[in-house]
Amino acid sequence: MLIAESTMYHSTEPIGILLMALGGPDSLDAVEPFLKDVRGGRPTPPELIHEITERYRATGGKSPVLAIMTDLVTRLEARLNAAGPPCFRVYVGFRHWHPYIRETYQEIVKDGVRRLVGLCMAPQNSQLSVGAYVKKVEEAQAESGASIRFTYVPSWNTHPSLIQGIVANIREALGKFPADARDRVAIIFTAHSLPERILKDGDSYPGQVRETVEAVRSALGPLPPAGAWRFAYQSQGRTGDTWLGPTVEETLDELHGAGFRHVLMAPIGFVSDHLEVLYDIDIEFRKRASDKGMQLERMAMLNATAPFVETVRDIVTAHLKETGR
Repeated sequence: MLIAESTMYHSTEPIGILLMALGGPDSLDAVEPFLKDVRGGRPTPPELIHEITERYRATGGKSPVLAIMTDLVTRLEARLNAAGPPCFRVYVGFRHWHPYIRETYQEIVKDGVRRLVGLCMAPQNSQLSVGAYVKKVEEAQAESGASIRFTYVPSWNTHPSLIQGIVANIREALGKFPADARDRVAIIFTAHSLPERILKDGDSYPGQVRETVEAVRSALGPLPPAGAWRFAYQSQGRTGDTWLGPTVEETLDELHGAGFRHVLMAPIGFVSDHLEVLYDIDIEFRKRASDKGMQLERMAMLNATAPFVETVRDIVTAHLKETGR
């Protein structure tokens, strides 16, 4: 756990909570520079720019992540401050678009924050996700020279409130199927794929994803005898790497072959709406299923809902008790 040079906390100084996410383009014109940032400055092939631009066009013309995170920040800050001192300030910082983590860190310094807690909006830890966000904060710290004590929540993949929220959304989504088909629904739990090379490094991500799935399954209780569940990785990248599988496409084909015609997608690796949910699941996978005569539905994401605000509040307050203010 990263802890920067520590200073004594004073009650008049706000405690900062930094919510971190990948980010996304805020307009169609922003798609190209966003992709360039994601690719580490490497030029993006024109055909890929066109494809991703069209995906954003099909899902509202921009990423919804900033609006969702801004709403979450407002709600969380109000909830944290409802009980009185200490005073909390909640911020959002993105890894690949505005407001970049480095930009938000400058705001944090100006606000006089001396104690900062980081929380990545990815429940499962990987050095390619959480580790990358922490590195961005470290770089911003070094650049600013400010003395702020920083710690971060490494993972929260089985937090009881997270699991309860997912289970509630799954149960609600089952109501989208005809009443006489609900005992024959196959549930596909998904998380974002990562390159297989992380396995050689002993990355905790695959194990933590499985832990989330098992916690949700346990809380859901037994499926009907005719039901089923599967796990698949989605949204594999287009690089020369081999990516973690099985894929959703393979899993849909397998379920179709097994006679299933009703499928519920439960993307337990994500907490908010974004392109991998709104396009990959709602458009691409749904069409693949429809072409096979299958009904595919998806559970709602947690976004900035009241239950998720409570989840994040519980996580950061528990972390502060563990690490000290």
